[in-house]
Order: sequence, then structure tokens, then C-alpha cells
Amino acid sequence: MTAEVVWEPPVPLSTHDVVMHDGSVVTLRRHGNSSGPRLVLSHGNGLAIDLYYPFWSLLTDEFDLVVYDLRNHGWNATGDLAEHTIPALVRDFESTIEAIERRYGKKQQVGVFHSLSSLVALLSPDVHAGFQALALFDPPLSRPGPTYDMGQAAAARNAAHTRRRATSFRSPQELAEVLPYLPLFQRVVPGFVDLMARTTLRMGEQSRYHLRCPPEYEARIMESVASFGVSADVKSARCPVKVIGADPTPPFPYWPTFNFGELLGMDYEFVPGTTHFLQMEKPEECVARLRRFMDSLVGG
Repeated sequence: MTAEVVWEPPVPLSTHDVVMHDGSVVTLRRHGNSSGPRLVLSHGNGLAIDLYYPFWSLLTDEFDLVVYDLRNHGWNATGDLAEHTIPALVRDFESTIEAIERRYGKKQQVGVFHSLSSLVALLSPDVHAGFQALALFDPPLSRPGPTYDMGQAAAARNAAHTRRRATSFRSPQELAEVLPYLPLFQRVVPGFVDLMARTTLRMGEQSRYHLRCPPEYEARIMESVASFGVSADVKSARCPVKVIGADPTPPFPYWPTFNFGELLGMDYEFVPGTTHFLQMEKPEECVARLRRFMDSLVGG
């Protein structure tokens, strides 16, 4: 019998609370080798950066890792829905990067972001000032045309479905028992669904576990991602950007990320056999691609 895999993110080396423009708080956590090159990591819509531990655990020996959750996600308290917008997330991003430098010192760093956090980084006008380079995993880029229209329609469907999602559970195990039946989670590493239940739920009222990012918050972002993706231009960034995408060939229940005409001139590759959750499906391959990109920066 195969032993059950349990992913347990370690206690951070340090934490630091950053107060945002509206008083909400984002908690930074430091892991790994504090004398190594710095990587700053964040996550996708409705998730949590501790959920990516199968990926970033492979980086702790070599790199100084600073990880954080987007507002209303993960370790952060749930705040005002009206402030849960992509422009607010962009302001948060700028405050967070400034706080990392104040708290942990100034040194070259690479941003490693997935999905929504990738979009947020690209939308920041001063992102080049804070990073030596960016590694973006499956960012939700879009351009006007058929791909954009498909994305908008899929976003509306996904948002409507998200709003109907259960918001509380008797235990994390109750959620973990449902996740393996969902199409999005058919390729994830062993132990992922248990980790997802533990990192996306918190104890709330009436001794029930509630989603840390409530469905209405997740849906609100879904509905606006495609519109803001039009403004995100990888080629205009003033630091090197590597885009590492999901496999574009099989059909998956997630809208198309790329208009492939946009890939010309972009430093892009994809991980075969993966979906939008590629870092939790093939973490070793994703880390290998990240390391090659970082090696190219040194070589250049």
C-alpha cells in the first residue's frame, strides 16, 4: 500500500504585516535560505500561496523565499467586498514590494507569480523597479478578438458557478473528499486535495470551516480578469519576463489563456500534460524551467 502524502508548509523564519491603503493587512512570510537569491511568490484567484508548497518546497535550500497571499486570501483576514478589485490588488502589490525591501533589505529578486498575481504584477507600472525579472505561470493575458470573447463568456459561466459553491464545511476533510471528482484536480500531485482543504478553509462561526476567499470575492475577480488582461503587456515590461504556460493542446475547463499570435517575440514555453494548476501538477518540471530562466539571467 502506498503511503499517504502529506504536505505541511513549515513555520516561517519570520513574518511581517503590511498595512494597505484601506487598512487591510497582508502578511509576508520568509522561508528558505536567507543568504540566497530572493524569490517573491504569490498565487491565483481563490487559492493561497501555502497551497503551492509542493512547488516552492523544492526551492527552499537555495533561495530566500518571501511568500504572501493576496488580500482576502490565505493568512489574511476577509475585508470589504467593495475593495476586492484588481486596481486594489495592484496598489497592494506596490505596497508589498516596498515593504519587502524595508523589512528584509534590498537585493536583486525575481517575482514568481501564478495566474491572478501574474496579472497584478504586469499591471503595476513600476514592476521593473522592484525586480530583476519576472517568471509568470499561466498569466491570464487577453486581447480583443475571438479568444477574448471566449474568455469573457467562460468567465461569466465560471463566476455564476462559483457563486453557487458551498461556503462552509463541517471539516476540511469534507471539502477534501469532494475535490478529487472535479475536472480541474485530476492531475495534481498526491496529497494536494488535503493541502487545498487546509490552506483555503479557516474555522469560523458555529464551529464550521469557511472558505478564506469567499465565493462572491472569487467571482468578482473572475468577471474582471479578461478586461484587465487586455492592458497587461508582457513585451512592454522593462525587466526580463518568462511566461510558463499550461499545455495549450488538450481541452480543459478553463478559458484560453493566450491569443497565440501574441506569443511572437515573447519568452514563452509550456509544460506538456498540465492544466492551469501546472505548479501543483508537475512541480519538478516547473522548477526546472524557473531555474533555467534564472541561469539565463546570470549568463546574460
